[in-house]
Amino acid sequence: MQKSQAYGQRLLRGQTPSYQRLQARLAEDGLPVSTAPVSLHCGWGRILIGHTYPDAATLAHDLLNEAPGERDIALYVAAPQQVLAQSPQQLFLDPSDTFRLWFSDYRPARRSFRGFVVRRLQCEADWTAINSLYQSRHMLPVDHRLCTPYQDGGPVYWLAEDENSGQILGSVMGLDHRKAFNDPEDGSSLWCLAVSPTCPRPGVGEGLVRHLVEHYMSRGRAYLDLSVLHDNLQAKALYAKLGFRDLQTFTVKRKNIINQPLFLGPGPEAHLNPYARIIVDEARKRGIEVHVDDADAGLFTLSHGGRKVRCRESLSDLTSAVAMTLCQDKSLTHRCLSHAGLKLPAQQLAGTDEDNAAFLEKYGRVVVKPLDGEQGHGVAVDITDEDELAAAIERASRFDSRVLLESFHPGDDLRIVVIGFEVVAAAIRRPAQVIGDGRNTIGALIEAQSRRRAAATGGESRIPLDEETKRCLQGAGVTFDTVLDEGRQLAVRRTANLHTGGTLEDVTDQLHPVLVEAAIRAARALDIPVVGLDLLVQDTGQPDYVFIEANERVGLANHEPQPTAERFIDLLFPLSQQHPG
Repeated sequence: MQKSQAYGQRLLRGQTPSYQRLQARLAEDGLPVSTAPVSLHCGWGRILIGHTYPDAATLAHDLLNEAPGERDIALYVAAPQQVLAQSPQQLFLDPSDTFRLWFSDYRPARRSFRGFVVRRLQCEADWTAINSLYQSRHMLPVDHRLCTPYQDGGPVYWLAEDENSGQILGSVMGLDHRKAFNDPEDGSSLWCLAVSPTCPRPGVGEGLVRHLVEHYMSRGRAYLDLSVLHDNLQAKALYAKLGFRDLQTFTVKRKNIINQPLFLGPGPEAHLNPYARIIVDEARKRGIEVHVDDADAGLFTLSHGGRKVRCRESLSDLTSAVAMTLCQDKSLTHRCLSHAGLKLPAQQLAGTDEDNAAFLEKYGRVVVKPLDGEQGHGVAVDITDEDELAAAIERASRFDSRVLLESFHPGDDLRIVVIGFEVVAAAIRRPAQVIGDGRNTIGALIEAQSRRRAAATGGESRIPLDEETKRCLQGAGVTFDTVLDEGRQLAVRRTANLHTGGTLEDVTDQLHPVLVEAAIRAARALDIPVVGLDLLVQDTGQPDYVFIEANERVGLANHEPQPTAERFIDLLFPLSQQHPG
């Protein structure tokens, strides 16, 4: 251990190991000396252990053999300029920082992490869950069939699973360097730390890192390394808290479409929100030219083969002004879908106090919303009291002077995405909720949840601390200042809109045929090529439903891993299709 520490101090001063020194140390310690360079496949690409390569030319050659669609990483490169010189047009120096935690410096957590367990991946469903998580964080999915076997030094993936719901909250990958390349320093490394943007529990990221640290400590390893993008300040703060220190080594990658922002720097598309960026990324993969017209507004133009289409997120030139109006004006949506024979709630415009009170008395429970609104602004659900009704109408009128009253129907909020008159994705949307830890107030829990959502969605999703949230809390007998008991789950909104912190559960494969047929019939009635349809259902496997509204600018990024962006580009540019049929 003392020799490892001394050697590690040389690493921290920039003296990263060379091939020759590594071989000498292996021989000195009586370990097998391998002449073959070490590369480990992790399911999304290979990790090339730089100091196991005999020279820069061999390492560069291996990097240039990167498989299409993958992302290889050459780590522990002592002389990156020599590697880059082999192919300066195709290789680049990765702008990531490497950190090391010596286990002798590690201190266990002073608090316990509750509400979730960390376990290894066990089945195909776990791989599906981890890939859904990775895609939600814009990371490459894992093809576990390509992974180097564990007994040969390959990766181990771990999951954080909610003890109550079974939801996969986060994941991390680890490498044992002793198994991988007979590391004489007994090291290990951490990769692919990801926490779900909808994770309601605090401490999942820290819990995963600590689990990996303690796992490798128990295996007699001496340190844990990791690589983090230079501007990921949130992750760096966590690693500094745990005792990680800078490691002066370098990482080299190949120039490809995935790495493009790293070697070209942020272009105009970097300022697009996630709903526009998912489409732009898919277009670039197919060689479609992208011109960002107004990043703040999500406006861009796609050009391919003489065809040009202008988009605002998923709203494109293919949607007519009439179809857009039919979606925006909720009373017109109601009439259009009613004429198509679809099931809808009772509806009327807010009028005099007497008219509004009569509607409430007739239906008992009502919904209030601005006639032309989006992103859940001004919507109040399950109003049962005349004073509440008047207050809700006043709030909704801030977004549109025309306010709509609808009969309330209990059930799950189902969003169905129809593209080209085919159902592409469906998800149950659930209202924002927090889980108590016995220490923090509900207001603090909401703010922490909002920070996670905002970071994951580019600021597009937050839980507002507004009157509607306050009304929801009052209905549960609590306030923003209440300390929620540990483990208690509390819905803090009644609407399930994603922009106000709602979450999604994919149910695409569970839809009853009647729901599929109703969604397609609604899209055809509106004559709109891309639409998000909102329904209330008791069960996605049952035929009963009530249509609520239609959205002409549906957030495709919310439905990953369903191929929403792929089908959208198929619609716009049929000749660019990259899938059968």
